Order: sequence, then C-alpha cells, then structure tokens
Amino acid sequence: MIEQDTDSITLTISPTQIISAVRSLSEEDQESLIEDLLAAVRPDYLESIREARADYEAGRVQSHTEVFG
Repeated sequence: MIEQDTDSITLTISPTQIISAVRSLSEEDQESLIEDLLAAVRPDYLESIREARADYEAGRVQSHTEVFG
C-alpha cells in the first residue's frame, strides 16, 4: 500500500516481501545493498572507507601474506 501527501510517501511492505526482494538480487547487488545500508546508518563506516583509500593512495598497504602469513 502506498500513501502520498505533499511532503512524503509512505510505503507499507512486509518483512517477507523485503526478504524475497533481497533474495532475488544477484550476489553482487546484495553486497552493494549491504554496503549502502551500512553507509546510511554508520557514518564511521564511510570514514573508514575514506581512510582506507587514503592509505592505499599513500602506499600504506600490505599484502595478504604480510598480514596473515
């Protein structure tokens, strides 16, 4: 059900519908959705991405072997 006034739209959707929609996404799109949700609710998540990109651009990186052996 969709309700609309001049300032907003209200969409009523069940958890089952949300789960079904997410399951219909490709794995890549599911990962993208999770990243978008994290970014929307966790400003520190976006900051960690900015820091990681800055580290990479400055050459402050280590290989998987260097980190995990």
